Amino acid sequence: AIALLRSMPSLHAVPDRISYNASISACGKGGLWELALGLLSQMHEVSTMPDEKSYNSAISACEKCGQWEQALRLLHAMPQAKVDADAITYSSIISACEKG
Repeated sequence: AIALLRSMPSLHAVPDRISYNASISACGKGGLWELALGLLSQMHEVSTMPDEKSYNSAISACEKCGQWEQALRLLHAMPQAKVDADAITYSSIISACEKG
Protein backbone atom coordinates (compact mmCIF):
# COMPACT_ATOMS: atom_id res chain seq x y z
CA ALA A 1 0.00 0.00 0.00
CA ILE A 2 2.83 2.38 0.86
CA ALA A 3 4.75 1.63 -2.34
CA LEU A 4 1.61 2.21 -4.38
CA LEU A 5 0.96 5.50 -2.60
CA ARG A 6 4.48 6.67 -3.35
CA SER A 7 4.28 5.62 -7.00
CA MET A 8 0.95 7.33 -7.68
CA PRO A 9 2.40 10.71 -8.81
CA SER A 10 4.60 9.00 -11.41
CA LEU A 11 1.49 7.24 -12.69
CA HIS A 12 -0.28 10.62 -12.97
CA ALA A 13 -2.62 9.63 -10.16
CA VAL A 14 -3.27 11.94 -7.24
CA PRO A 15 -3.24 10.26 -3.82
CA ASP A 16 -6.49 10.90 -1.99
CA ARG A 17 -7.75 10.37 1.54
CA ILE A 18 -8.63 6.74 0.82
CA SER A 19 -5.15 5.88 -0.43
CA TYR A 20 -3.53 7.63 2.53
CA ASN A 21 -5.86 5.90 4.99
CA ALA A 22 -5.08 2.50 3.48
CA SER A 23 -1.36 3.20 3.77
CA ILE A 24 -1.61 4.44 7.37
CA SER A 25 -3.60 1.34 8.26
CA ALA A 26 -0.98 -0.87 6.59
CA CYS A 27 1.72 0.88 8.64
CA GLY A 28 -0.17 0.00 11.80
CA LYS A 29 -0.40 -3.65 10.81
CA GLY A 30 3.33 -3.67 10.09
CA GLY A 31 4.37 -1.95 13.30
CA LEU A 32 5.55 1.15 11.46
CA TRP A 33 4.04 3.79 13.73
CA GLU A 34 6.57 6.48 12.78
CA LEU A 35 5.77 6.06 9.10
CA ALA A 36 2.05 6.19 9.91
CA LEU A 37 2.56 9.54 11.67
CA GLY A 38 4.63 10.78 8.73
CA LEU A 39 1.86 9.92 6.30
CA LEU A 40 -0.73 11.63 8.49
CA SER A 41 1.45 14.74 8.55
CA GLN A 42 1.97 14.52 4.80
CA MET A 43 -1.80 14.60 4.28
CA HIS A 44 -1.87 18.10 5.75
CA GLU A 45 1.04 19.17 3.54
CA VAL A 46 -0.70 18.08 0.32
CA SER A 47 -4.08 19.54 1.32
CA THR A 48 -5.72 16.16 1.76
CA MET A 49 -7.70 16.60 4.93
CA PRO A 50 -7.48 13.65 7.34
CA ASP A 51 -10.71 12.24 8.74
CA GLU A 52 -11.61 10.01 11.70
CA LYS A 53 -10.29 6.95 9.85
CA SER A 54 -6.95 8.70 9.25
CA TYR A 55 -6.49 9.58 12.91
CA ASN A 56 -7.88 6.28 14.18
CA SER A 57 -5.49 4.33 11.98
CA ALA A 58 -2.52 6.41 13.15
CA ILE A 59 -3.59 6.10 16.79
CA SER A 60 -4.00 2.35 16.33
CA ALA A 61 -0.49 2.14 14.86
CA CYS A 62 0.86 3.90 17.96
CA GLU A 63 -1.21 1.68 20.24
CA LYS A 64 0.12 -1.52 18.64
CA CYS A 65 3.70 -0.34 19.18
CA GLY A 66 3.27 0.85 22.76
CA GLN A 67 3.53 4.51 21.83
CA TRP A 68 0.81 5.78 24.17
CA GLU A 69 2.25 9.29 24.38
CA GLN A 70 2.11 9.66 20.60
CA ALA A 71 -1.44 8.31 20.60
CA LEU A 72 -2.45 10.94 23.15
CA ARG A 73 -0.78 13.68 21.09
CA LEU A 74 -2.86 12.64 18.12
CA LEU A 75 -6.02 12.68 20.22
CA HIS A 76 -5.23 16.22 21.36
CA ALA A 77 -4.51 17.31 17.76
CA MET A 78 -7.88 16.11 16.44
CA PRO A 79 -9.96 19.18 17.44
CA GLN A 80 -7.51 21.53 15.73
CA ALA A 81 -7.83 19.40 12.59
CA LYS A 82 -11.62 19.61 12.95
CA VAL A 83 -11.88 15.85 13.36
CA ASP A 84 -14.16 14.39 16.01
CA ALA A 85 -13.00 11.50 18.15
CA ASP A 86 -15.36 8.53 18.20
CA ALA A 87 -15.69 5.27 20.15
CA ILE A 88 -12.91 3.67 18.09
CA THR A 89 -10.59 6.57 18.91
CA TYR A 90 -11.19 6.28 22.65
CA SER A 91 -10.93 2.50 22.61
CA SER A 92 -7.52 2.70 20.91
CA ILE A 93 -6.38 5.42 23.34
CA ILE A 94 -7.42 3.34 26.35
CA SER A 95 -5.65 0.29 24.93
CA ALA A 96 -2.51 2.32 24.22
CA CYS A 97 -2.43 3.63 27.78
CA GLU A 98 -3.00 0.13 29.13
CA LYS A 99 0.01 -1.17 27.23
CA GLY A 100 2.17 1.83 28.14
